[in-house]
Amino acid sequence: MNAFVLAETENGARELCAGARQIADEVTLFTFGNAVTGVADKCLHLQIPEDAIADDAYPSVNESFDASGAKVVLAEPTVRVTSLAGRLAAHANTAAVPGVNALKDGVATSVYFGGTGVKESKPETDVSVYLISAGTFDGTQATGTDTVEEVEFKAPEKLAVKKGTAALPKSDIDLASADKIVACGRGFAKEEDLQLARDFASKIGAEVACSRPLSEGVNWFPREAYVGVSGAVVKPDVYFAVGISGQMQHMVGCNDSGTVIAINSDKNAPIFKQCDVGIVGDLKDVLPALTKAL
Repeated sequence: MNAFVLAETENGARELCAGARQIADEVTLFTFGNAVTGVADKCLHLQIPEDAIADDAYPSVNESFDASGAKVVLAEPTVRVTSLAGRLAAHANTAAVPGVNALKDGVATSVYFGGTGVKESKPETDVSVYLISAGTFDGTQATGTDTVEEVEFKAPEKLAVKKGTAALPKSDIDLASADKIVACGRGFAKEEDLQLARDFASKIGAEVACSRPLSEGVNWFPREAYVGVSGAVVKPDVYFAVGISGQMQHMVGCNDSGTVIAINSDKNAPIFKQCDVGIVGDLKDVLPALTKAL
């Protein structure tokens, strides 16, 4: 069986190709970000024209998929790949299964209703399209060719007109591959208090993340740092939830962590019913004490 991987980032391509190796004899990678090598049997790269948008690359994606002969598609759940995966699913007369965090024998496990439920899905069609959550597979196991084949951009009949672009701030946050994460919540009253978390994270070699309000509310963190139902789903060995109440929308993003350690001044916070270790105390006292002890 052949598998078709649709990815935008290098980490996403590496992880999904490693997962495809577990279910297919041959793996074809299609990417429109930077070209990625050494992860698939066939690496296809599409350069999006300056005056076009990635969403309009679907004719090229669909044609490459048809040529691959693949019966299963593993797609990275970025905004633009999700758009292309939906088009590809419609082209193959099937449906895309979103939020997949486990895949075995064609059965996809995912959460729904904001993480309150878990479901298993298996497409009845010949072609299966899965949007795979980050951290589902081990990307270090990816292998393949170093040869990259450039794909022609074939414009759709109705092409979107790009009026302009604005560069987003660059971020070096990589939560998917982090084995330790220190996540900050609304318990941080001031932005300067975040330095306490950064100092502690530096001591233990952890990435610093946040809950949604600190990313989309006060904009203290870039979008990539947000953990939750509509943000990143992470699986570190250790997850520190600092000043985070423990609402379901956030916990969906970190429930698969090896150990969850909570720090909160409210002894009745929901997080204390969901963590492995709980520390009741002011983060301004607890974090410096932990950092000093280390």
